[in-house]
Amino acid sequence: MSENIVVLGAQWGDEGKGKTVYCLLPFVDAVVRFQGGHNAGHTLVNKGQKTVLHLLPSGIVHEDKACYIGNGVVVSPSALKKEISQLEQQGIDCRSRLKISHRCSLVLPSHVALDQARERHLGSASIGTTGLGIGPAYEDRVARRAVRVCDLLDAAKFRQQAEGLLEYHNFLLKQYFRAPCVDVSSVIEDVLAEAEWMRPMIADTGLLLHSAAARKDHLLFEGAQGFLLDIDQGTYPYVTSSNTSAAAASLGSGVGPQSLGYVLGVTKAYTTRVGNGPFPTEISDEQGRWLADKGAEFGSTTGRPRRCGWFDAVAMRNAVRANSLNGLCLTKLDVLDGLPSVKICAAYSGNESVAATDFHSARTPEYEELSGWNQDTSGITDFDALPRQAQNYVQRIEQLSGVPVAMISTTAERDQIIFRPGLVPDFIGKPV
Repeated sequence: MSENIVVLGAQWGDEGKGKTVYCLLPFVDAVVRFQGGHNAGHTLVNKGQKTVLHLLPSGIVHEDKACYIGNGVVVSPSALKKEISQLEQQGIDCRSRLKISHRCSLVLPSHVALDQARERHLGSASIGTTGLGIGPAYEDRVARRAVRVCDLLDAAKFRQQAEGLLEYHNFLLKQYFRAPCVDVSSVIEDVLAEAEWMRPMIADTGLLLHSAAARKDHLLFEGAQGFLLDIDQGTYPYVTSSNTSAAAASLGSGVGPQSLGYVLGVTKAYTTRVGNGPFPTEISDEQGRWLADKGAEFGSTTGRPRRCGWFDAVAMRNAVRANSLNGLCLTKLDVLDGLPSVKICAAYSGNESVAATDFHSARTPEYEELSGWNQDTSGITDFDALPRQAQNYVQRIEQLSGVPVAMISTTAERDQIIFRPGLVPDFIGKPV
């Protein structure tokens, strides 16, 4: 197996992918974002200092890691500039280590306007998007009318392509959504101005990554949203607009699938979801409020409260199958500390496929109830030091999911993680 690693969310997002990548950074040479846009939010905590990334790869906070934004990402120049500026104010050098694929599609202000207008138009049937224009940007890519990062390098070409696209967007805004139009000239000139500072970072990232793989560099491919939000495999239509699965790491980076290596799925010790859509194990009682309060369950991008529920092993089995997961990183185990009992959804009554067309119909989770634990697990870094009941809980998740739990996170801090020997890739633990 190639000594690279794919890190992706195995639930509906917000699983702790940012911390997981942060913990793995000492063992890799480069980090690659392969899908999504600035609608993602990865929170990194080190010695009490919190950094929230939306578009940049999590490796950007580590001074000696190369970072790539792959062709599968849609890029808002203004959002990227804002994020880079914020990190530079913290003394983090970004521009010398970041390369942006010339094939990335751009997110324009008109995409934002369309996204928000559509959500208003749908009313109670809205998807619950972040309203940041990601969906409309992917729509234009598939329709082959998008303007891309490479187009920024030729101002005349960009003006011509962007003018036609923006006029089309304004037609939709005015005639269908009855919403205000964008100023075509202002948008074009603003984006071209952003292109000047982006120019040194634009590259054929697929070629660069191929060269890195040939050098035997350790690459980490970082997903943005969770697998259950995958446009093809998720709980459609309450999904994101890109493929969030392991297969997308190849397509969204330009690296061949045989170079991907170990696939690590990140999952909470319970389940959360932001926005609308089905959620079979959702709980709204006192225990649900416990999870929300103790887990600080608010979206890092939108601030929206997350819906909370018990661990769903049915959904996890689907994620394991569809992504060829080699192992799991279980996060927020400490949130369950103090509960008298904990539950795992082992099955649904009826068809267990979470991607089935009837998923919107009522599902009855079939739960297994396990003993809880009163011991504080926060900060524990040795599996054997966990309370026996917590160990039993982890082992039952392994049995029901069909894949080992290779890592366990016990707080948001970077160094408070359990690596289980023999279950993580061989190169983990060997500093590069």
